[in-house]
Amino acid sequence: MKQRTIRRIPALLLALALLTGLCGCGGVQAGEAPGPAAAEQPAVTAAPAVSPAKDPAAPTAEPASEEPAGEPPVTLPGLTYLRRMEKAYAEQFDVYYFEGGYKYIVIGDGNRYLLVPEGQSAPAGLDAEIKVLQGPVRKIYLAGSSSMSLFDAMDSLDTIRLSSIEKDAWYVENARAAMERGDILFGGKYSEPDYELLVDSGIDLAIENTMILHTPKVIEMIELLDIPVFIDYSSYESHPLGRTEWVKLFGALIDREEAAEAFFNSKVSVLDEIEGHENTGKTVAIFLIDSTGKAQVRSGTDYLAQIIGIAGGVNAFSGGDSAQTNAGMTMEEFYATALNIDYLIYNASGYSSGVTSVAKLLEMNDLLGDCKAVRNGDIWWIGPETYQHSDQISDLIQDMHLMLTGQEGEMTFLHHME
Repeated sequence: MKQRTIRRIPALLLALALLTGLCGCGGVQAGEAPGPAAAEQPAVTAAPAVSPAKDPAAPTAEPASEEPAGEPPVTLPGLTYLRRMEKAYAEQFDVYYFEGGYKYIVIGDGNRYLLVPEGQSAPAGLDAEIKVLQGPVRKIYLAGSSSMSLFDAMDSLDTIRLSSIEKDAWYVENARAAMERGDILFGGKYSEPDYELLVDSGIDLAIENTMILHTPKVIEMIELLDIPVFIDYSSYESHPLGRTEWVKLFGALIDREEAAEAFFNSKVSVLDEIEGHENTGKTVAIFLIDSTGKAQVRSGTDYLAQIIGIAGGVNAFSGGDSAQTNAGMTMEEFYATALNIDYLIYNASGYSSGVTSVAKLLEMNDLLGDCKAVRNGDIWWIGPETYQHSDQISDLIQDMHLMLTGQEGEMTFLHHME
């Protein structure tokens, strides 16, 4: 049986009183679709990679090499090392397996976790900085939007008990349905969780995205309740499919590695037809017009900009600060480049969610009618559902490839603007 520290609700209420005004910070809810100023970029600007960097433009990865014989890469007191999880793209985590079902997890932010199998205990002499997760992890408070699709991909929504996203904000249909049935409950926003509900629900683990770094007091409060906090750094992956590969890490957390591996392999195989395809040389820009009338474009190292290159195109706005998802500019600056871009993709989310037709776009700025892409009918849009589907990033790459090569085919996220 899993053992827990006894929690006292009076102490909880006292702690909440002390934190009043500290935890309820504003900002973007972890599940909100990115608007003009809010996007998928984490709150901090850098995190140490766990494994060597890979070429972000590479459509496929080399098979993982076997570990050299000799000393194991990590050691834990009283445990016998077995192997390290093989990865193709992900750099922001590593999982090490030990005899008896123990799993040691290292995240790119420096945090370390030991998943202890049911009926077992953490070994004596374990480094105090290693957070112990008592398995099995079966009741999760998921505070973020992009991870839910990965649990859904493993048919593992049964492990999610609370969500920081309300039912009507979900584009992951199975998550919405689970909340309608009451299988998943709203547990409060990431910045203002319902602490008593976390306690009453017997939450094993809180999975947060990096927006939680804006409200460190929330982390402290959750951990005060004897609930470990695990921060998802998938948005720091240098290759877009590294985000999808986090399904393997989540599979390790809930003991469903086989389902995770099978799913990931199926998504990587989607790229087989793109491998080796010559770059078309055609320019693409993903943009929106914000509430101030400025243009926001995806910066050079943003994952959507990288997808353009993998699909066989050229990101027209390759410059910009690599630490920012969007680069803002005046419409005059945008127009000067956009005039001759081959394909324009409008980011119809947040403030701009209704801009799905050329007529609507020209209402925002009629100068765009002069652009080559608009005149040639090569203007498309993506909706807010794109940002909740880390499980289907390869589908977006395929969509982009079909657009760039003029092939017929059903698309998942790209829509032609009429």
